[in-house]
Amino acid sequence: MSMNGSQTRYGAVAMSLHWLIALFLITNIALGLYFADLPRSDPDKFLLAQTHISIGLTVLVLSLVRVGWRLVNPVPPLPAGMSPLLGFAARAVQFLLYVLIIAIPLSGWAMVSSSPLGLPTQYFGLFPWPNLPFLADLPRAAKMHYVHQFHPMHTLLAWTAIVLVPVHVAGALYHHYVRRDDVLTRMMPAGRAG
Repeated sequence: MSMNGSQTRYGAVAMSLHWLIALFLITNIALGLYFADLPRSDPDKFLLAQTHISIGLTVLVLSLVRVGWRLVNPVPPLPAGMSPLLGFAARAVQFLLYVLIIAIPLSGWAMVSSSPLGLPTQYFGLFPWPNLPFLADLPRAAKMHYVHQFHPMHTLLAWTAIVLVPVHVAGALYHHYVRRDDVLTRMMPAGRAG
């Protein structure tokens, strides 16, 4: 399998980044939905929140690499014979997912950075991840304002992903099982999708 993409398949780097980001994103959505409703007194809430933040920061870094890789490597074109409307929908969902995989972790990082608690993020317990200084250095009253802005934004973006990820998966399955084209297989390691 080639590192770079071609006119018929994505390369190993794009595939690896796609599947890693998908795994981390779905894990983080599930984790966020689970711990959001836990009471503050729950002894596991802090660890779950730190894990959620660490996964989100990992998604952010991988997503920036993915976008950079996509800018310098060709992507296979849409299959011949697709209607313009379906092609537009496919590209729109892809574009929105790219926006979300960057915007969701950025809004979470901004929310954590503007928290009046001022707690550092321990990246998977290995080292402290810095808060955004322009938010972390604000007075407590200003932080309260910003954290109340970023929390609903983070939640709205996450719910948008909760809707768009299944749409993206349904589109891939539609191409594979209904249209019987290669859209799904060109993002799978060779021989994995039958």
